Amino acid sequence: MNSTDHPTSAVALSSADPSAAPRSRIAVVTGAGSGIGRAAALKLMQAGWQVALLGRREEALAQTAAAAPAQALVLPTDVSDEHQVAAAFAAVKARFGRLDLLFNNAGMSARGMEIDQLSVAQWRAVVDVNLTGSFLCAREAFAMMKAQSPQGGRIINNGSISAHAPRPGSVAYTSTKHAITGLTKTLALDGRPYDIAAGQLDIGNAQTDLTASFSKGLQQAHGAVVPEPVMDVEHAASALLYMAELPLSANVPFLTVMATKMPYIGRG
Repeated sequence: MNSTDHPTSAVALSSADPSAAPRSRIAVVTGAGSGIGRAAALKLMQAGWQVALLGRREEALAQTAAAAPAQALVLPTDVSDEHQVAAAFAAVKARFGRLDLLFNNAGMSARGMEIDQLSVAQWRAVVDVNLTGSFLCAREAFAMMKAQSPQGGRIINNGSISAHAPRPGSVAYTSTKHAITGLTKTLALDGRPYDIAAGQLDIGNAQTDLTASFSKGLQQAHGAVVPEPVMDVEHAASALLYMAELPLSANVPFLTVMATKMPYIGRG
């Protein structure tokens, strides 16, 4: 993918000085080595953003960065580790001086099982990445956006359809995604005085390695195993870009993008 300019990819350094030189906007994308995170990072870079790529696998992050090396900063990071997260955001500040967008996307799930079969270790692993990781990254981003000049920025959390309706045997994943909604609402409220906008992108059945088995069949609420349709992950990335490029005077608190015929409305 070639890097191209986008009509809204630069903003004035200061609203009080319309003659100020434009600057690139700066984003952090977690889970940027594959799937939705990679697609979102590529879409942002194509639109002219500078993007810090966070994820556990350096090689995978480098593959994402290869599409636009001059616009990417590879930062291998375990988002569940507060020291690694703090170091990553310090590197973003040192490189770019500010932050305009955090896409809290990194996530994992446990193998489908009922609650009495789920170990505490499996529960904690999902909570550590999906919820604590999002909290740690949001905390660092909020602090940067609050202190920088011009003040403000945007935090977008990947909520998932599971933020609204569970699948069978998904207690850990669904619990974290419901909690992400609380995080989003609180960030939106607490961010108001500082021009920090927060929103949630709920994505259903985007085609990635993690959803490769969906077309073969997934257990439904009534017990049957039924194939589910998927959509091109590009649609999720485009939705993220739309939310990201709104002026801070406008916000999308919640946006759902999904495969049209997937079982969500009336899931069971």
